[in-house]
Amino acid sequence: MCFFAVLLMGPLLLSQICVDISEFFSFDLELGLTDSSAFMDDFDIELDELELVAAAAGYHYYNSITRCPVHSVSPKGSGFLAEVLNGHDDSCREMLRMDKHVFHKLSDTFRQRGMLRDTAGVMIEEQLAIFLNIVGHNERNRVIQERFQHSGETISRHFNNVLKAIKSLSREFLQTPPLITPAEILQSNRFYPYFEDCIGVIDGLHIPAQVPAKDQSRFRNRKGVLTQNVLVACTFDLQFIFVYPGWEGSAPDSRVLQAVLGDPDQNFPQVPEGKYYLVDSGYSNMEGFIAPYGGVRYHLHEYRGANLLPRNAKELFNHRHASLSDAMRKSLNVLKIRFPILKLPPQYAFHTQRDLVIAACVLHNHIRREEKNDWLFNSIEAGSTEESPVLDEEPDPQMGFSIQEQMASSRRDSIAAAMWNDFINKWDEW
Repeated sequence: MCFFAVLLMGPLLLSQICVDISEFFSFDLELGLTDSSAFMDDFDIELDELELVAAAAGYHYYNSITRCPVHSVSPKGSGFLAEVLNGHDDSCREMLRMDKHVFHKLSDTFRQRGMLRDTAGVMIEEQLAIFLNIVGHNERNRVIQERFQHSGETISRHFNNVLKAIKSLSREFLQTPPLITPAEILQSNRFYPYFEDCIGVIDGLHIPAQVPAKDQSRFRNRKGVLTQNVLVACTFDLQFIFVYPGWEGSAPDSRVLQAVLGDPDQNFPQVPEGKYYLVDSGYSNMEGFIAPYGGVRYHLHEYRGANLLPRNAKELFNHRHASLSDAMRKSLNVLKIRFPILKLPPQYAFHTQRDLVIAACVLHNHIRREEKNDWLFNSIEAGSTEESPVLDEEPDPQMGFSIQEQMASSRRDSIAAAMWNDFINKWDEW
């Protein structure tokens, strides 16, 4: 009876039962019972052909009911993005590097302005998610193909389209702040009124670069690493004002600044009369740009422990200069932590590498404006992110000492004197 029941199951099930017969005996072998006849003798079991088929059928039924996949399969393609946007907030932050409402605001901007368009297979949201996955995790095209279930050509095309769209927002998002004393200065007795005319910080950022062999000597910086030297200006609210990427890593910061100031096509925001940026010791102290005193301790870690208090006006000025300029370190730390593609030489043409720096700064500002409580900004302001290594540069020896530099030095001396006088007489916080 059992034999005929099995026959009625059809040839497909019989073929599976035959496989299960072999697995049945393999199961015995895995238990160390290398001799199946000995196994049957031990348990006083005699199996004829019919009973063997029935046993295999039972084994197959047991497996089909109880066997479960070891790992759950993560959604791919459009299902991956839907899971991210509908899932936990932390998952969105991890995968897209921003909060959900910030992501939707950016994708809506692209749609409303016609900067991107939905295609038959890829909505604007997915195009943006592809780009953010690449820059936010430094992923290769092949990984993104698997994650979003698109061809390499499709991934590359949407990556470049989104990059172009984000870069086109640079004039809107990289702007000079209002000509008023920044709140970060106005609300601090350490900085006001001494730095009331300061509008931001300027520094050089070295981004690892991939360049042809013939150009590598020019792009090798002082540490022997191939980089592009990027001129960056930021506010004390940790937003970028100006970004100028693409210079060779061997170029001194001061020379890059002079090149920008001397080229109207670079659209560097003109420094209003009486205002100035803070710059580090790699730049000349000149009108519109105030550097710290050379040969005097400057970095914040040099004012710790037994050497806590400043000993003269120059040290006090340098310490407060460094404290204000720390806004640049914080801004760059958030930028590189959010977009790890800036930490390693990306496998793109050099013009794309330049554009990626601009796009990262635009996204940085967009997030800062839309979500003041962004988790990365909160962590850096709380001092919980890693501090970038200091790479000081000596002033370019080819830079002369002009009348403008003399005037800037006089202004710096007057600030330092007023600061020191108040410090000595009031013993206020320093």
